[in-house]
Amino acid sequence: MTRLLAILLALGLAQGCASTVPTVAGDQNTMTVAGVEGEDMLKLRAGPGIDQMVLAGLPNGTNVRVRDCTMVDTTRWCRVAMETAPTLEGYVSSAYLR
Repeated sequence: MTRLLAILLALGLAQGCASTVPTVAGDQNTMTVAGVEGEDMLKLRAGPGIDQMVLAGLPNGTNVRVRDCTMVDTTRWCRVAMETAPTLEGYVSSAYLR
């Protein structure tokens, strides 16, 4: 995973900003990771939920394209694809998307 993260960071993931979290499933909005504290990263997971395997860590400023979102318990999870690496797809909490 560390190697994948290094590759993603090398691709220049920290770009631009978007302003709102999509509210309709299927929106194709470009969103930006924001609100992750300190040196931590938002976990891109294989499925919606904290029990799912972590695929990569996304730092603040990473642009993603939101495919759709779903509620699991009290958390809204969005299926996203990396803007600079569209074949890398997974789920993140919408609380960290702007």
